[in-house]
Amino acid sequence: MTRLWPRADPFASAELTPAAPDEAGVALRVVRRAAADLAAGVPLLLAGEPGLVVLAAETASGRAIQEFTELAAGPPILLLAAGRAAALLRRPLEPGQEAIGVRLGSNKLDPELLLKLADQTAGQPRLKGELEPAGALPAAAPAALALAKQARLLPAALVAPSRKEAGEIAARLGILSVDAADVLACSPERALHLQRVSEARVPLEAAPEARIIAFRVRETGAEHVAILIGRPEERATPLVRVHSQCFTGDLLGSLRCDCGAQLRGAIARIAEEGAGALLYLAQEGRGIGLTNKLRAYRLQDGGLDTVEANKALGWGSDERGYRVAAAMLAELGLERIRLLTNNPEKLAALRSAGIEITARVPLVFPPNGVNDRYLATKAGRLGHLLAEG
Repeated sequence: MTRLWPRADPFASAELTPAAPDEAGVALRVVRRAAADLAAGVPLLLAGEPGLVVLAAETASGRAIQEFTELAAGPPILLLAAGRAAALLRRPLEPGQEAIGVRLGSNKLDPELLLKLADQTAGQPRLKGELEPAGALPAAAPAALALAKQARLLPAALVAPSRKEAGEIAARLGILSVDAADVLACSPERALHLQRVSEARVPLEAAPEARIIAFRVRETGAEHVAILIGRPEERATPLVRVHSQCFTGDLLGSLRCDCGAQLRGAIARIAEEGAGALLYLAQEGRGIGLTNKLRAYRLQDGGLDTVEANKALGWGSDERGYRVAAAMLAELGLERIRLLTNNPEKLAALRSAGIEITARVPLVFPPNGVNDRYLATKAGRLGHLLAEG
C-alpha cells in the first residue's frame, strides 16, 4: 500500500498512480538526479537569477573542473557553510550567517585543494596568502549547499555565474539543469510517498514473536523498517521506540555512543511488555551519513564535542527529521503511543506530525568510560533527558 504523507503537501498528489507525472513530481525527480550527479563529481546548472554552475568540492576531479570552467562566465567562489568558512577565514561569524563565499582564482581550482578547504579532516590546505570572503552571495547559493547536503556530501560547493550559452554546452556535455526553487522546496522532510514493501517473521533473541515490515520512500529510495513485537495494534497505548540507525554502535558495538545499548535495551523493554514497536530509520549519524560521522569522530578525537564537530564540517548539530516515522506509525495504526526516548525534540516532532504521545518512557544507560563526554554533551547541549524518571 502506498500512503501519501501529508496529503496537503504541495509535492504530494491525490492520485496514487497518476496517468502522467505532475509538475511537482517531475521537479522532485530532477532534484534527486542532480544530487546524485553532485555525488558522482559531475557539475550542474542551477537555474535562477543569476544562474549558477555548481560543482561539489568534495567530489571535484580535474575533468569536472574543466567542464565547470567551460560553463562559467565569471570568477568562481567556494561556497562554504558558515562554521567551516569562519575557521578558514579566521574571523567570527555574523549573527544569522549560514553560508560564506571564499574567493578562488583559477590557479586554485585543484581537486586536492578544494577537498582540503571543504574538509577539516583532509589536512591543512597549502595557500599563498590569506583567503578573502567573496562578499554578497548569489540568490541561488542556499540551494547549492542544500543540494550537496541532500547528496550526503560536505556542504561545500564551487559556484560561478553561468554563461549565456551554458544550456547548449550543458546539453552537449550531458549536464543537468535544475531550478534553485525546486531544490529548496524538495527537502527530505517535505514530500513523502511511503510504500509498505514487504513483511516477514523474524524471531529475535530478546523477542521471539517479532515481525519486520520494510517501508520505502519513493522519492528518495530510502528504506526504513518497523520491528513489531507481539500485537501493538491491539494495545491502547503501545510502547514505541523511534531509533535512527548507527552502524558503529548498533552493529559493531562501538563504545563511543549509547546507540547499541539503546537499540537492544528498547527491544528487551518492549518484549517485557509483550507488545510494541521499534522504528529503525535510515538516518545514520544524526542525519549526516556514515562518512561524515567518521569525519566528526576524527574531530572529536582532536578535542571537539559531538556538536562542535558536526558544525565544523558544516552540518547542523542534528539533521534528522521524523515525519517519515509519523507516516510509518499512521500506516501501522499506531497513532496513540507511549514513546521510549530521552529526546524532547523527537517528542515535539512526532506530536507536530499528528502522533498522540500519552507518556515519555526514559531509556537511559550509564556512561561506559568512553562515551562519558558524548553523553554529557547530549544532556548539556542537546537537551536530552538522561536521568531516570
